[in-house]
Amino acid sequence: MMQLAEPTAESATDTSRPPRHFLPENFVVTDWTAIEPFFQELQHRPIYTPAELERWLLDRSELESVLSEDLAWRYIRMTCDTQDPTRAEAFQYFVNEVEPQVAPYDHALNEKMLASEHLAGLDERRYGVFLRSVRRASEIYRAENIPLKTEISTKQQQYAATVGAMNVTLDGRERTLPQAADRLKNPDRTVRETAWRAIQARRLQDAKPLDELFTELIALRNQVALNAGFANFRDYMFAALGRFDYTPQDCFNFHQAIRETVVPLIDDFDLERRQDLNLPALRPWDLDVDPSGQPPLQPFGTGEELLEKTITVFQNLDSYLGDCLRTMRQMGHLDLESRKGKAPGGYNYPLDETGVPFIFMNATSSLRDVVTMLHEGGHAVHSFLTRGLPLGADKHPPSEVAELASMSMELMSMDQWHVFFPDAEDLRRAKKTHLESVLETFPWVATIDKFQHWVYENPTHTETERHARWVQIFDEFNQRTVDWTGLEAFKPYLWQKQLHLYEVPFYYIEYAMAQLGAIAVWRNYRQNPAEGLAAYKRALALGYTAPIGQIYAAAGIRFDFSTEYLRTLADFVREEMAAL
Repeated sequence: MMQLAEPTAESATDTSRPPRHFLPENFVVTDWTAIEPFFQELQHRPIYTPAELERWLLDRSELESVLSEDLAWRYIRMTCDTQDPTRAEAFQYFVNEVEPQVAPYDHALNEKMLASEHLAGLDERRYGVFLRSVRRASEIYRAENIPLKTEISTKQQQYAATVGAMNVTLDGRERTLPQAADRLKNPDRTVRETAWRAIQARRLQDAKPLDELFTELIALRNQVALNAGFANFRDYMFAALGRFDYTPQDCFNFHQAIRETVVPLIDDFDLERRQDLNLPALRPWDLDVDPSGQPPLQPFGTGEELLEKTITVFQNLDSYLGDCLRTMRQMGHLDLESRKGKAPGGYNYPLDETGVPFIFMNATSSLRDVVTMLHEGGHAVHSFLTRGLPLGADKHPPSEVAELASMSMELMSMDQWHVFFPDAEDLRRAKKTHLESVLETFPWVATIDKFQHWVYENPTHTETERHARWVQIFDEFNQRTVDWTGLEAFKPYLWQKQLHLYEVPFYYIEYAMAQLGAIAVWRNYRQNPAEGLAAYKRALALGYTAPIGQIYAAAGIRFDFSTEYLRTLADFVREEMAAL
């Protein structure tokens, strides 16, 4: 395995783009005719030695990184303002006119590399993981899937546009759904109920078109899978996502472990919440309010304050972490506040050529926003730690590793949360609330993942069957002590708020796997902060130059999601909560 030097502060403060060796320094993506000559050169270039093969790989990676970053900016600009048609058109141009042209070349270049007589001359320790992924991509490639994937990308964009346009009017003022959701923390139960009903009613207005959109996506995805020789889209995605380390059955076992181990803990939390709130029954709008009856925490006022405080938290942990966010601020690589027309959710988008990512989120002024910023900041640190790796593919580890970076940051940073919560009681409330949400991650992830398995194992199901199956799975894992009387019309559509189902199918079970790993990282950090953080950074700096298990081992933890391991770490979280 290639050994990497410990990252330096200089590598986090450098705002310059690395020099190009293959493309002209002034090259920008305009249209396919400007791009194609570089693919043709790679396709026809003779390769006589292993060293020339490595140079070819680096040149190909440079081209791919330039294209990836161009697409990234088109996506970022579109999600920052879903109502601007020129931004949507720029994104769709790339999806419709560039990506379909790239795909055949990408496959041809994979085939050229795999057929090279000099492939055996590459260092297996350095390139083994990369070549494994290339072979899998070559195996599942089908030319007839190119137009289908283009159509899928176009339809996925419709989800962001639809949800981004959702607003509600409360107290005579129009609010985005994230802004309205802040009211679910209000001690006044009437305020909470009014906000909850308004949000659900607004979502219900678009429930039918979102159902129809999902049905169309299922059909397209299923056809992609059949074209590639798979029984269903689930099996195709396990191959496409490079899931070499676990199977669908392992996921089913994990679901069962969560149901047996974590769901009863959440039931206990909810019963305690009902007693603390002195309610005859818990309703859906009672789950986010502080059970002590105190007003919601106000950790910051503006997006700039959120950023400044997060930089301080990161700096207190490690100067390198603080430098990462300072560099992003200097380059304008953040868009943090919720506003009308902005796409939902949050993300850290890696920028492959520059190496300085972009953070997007919809902050209002809540604890959840703080956690989201720390989460995406963990992803950002991961991008910085891998920016010096030679191949673009090295910088994109699977989600089981990527989410380990973000979720571990949430937990390790808690020792510095006094920056957001100087009052001791507010700090205790914030930590307790977050640790409870850490455990609540597992049932929700199991719900979404189990639902996805069913959806794609039964691709011809009706909308009525889909709704019924969703409710069954939801009730198995969630809100088992909550009274939904009179609200039954809303429950069949709760899945529509999960953008992963529309935009990144089967990217979800990783959250639970990584959450387990993050708890283990945090446990190590609690025992030895300096070594725990150093091991975290060493693991992330590997990027995807090692298998998942080896990356977890570098962090000093296990890639394990057995019932026993889950119970051990869940007990650790409960002990930490009890100590607050």
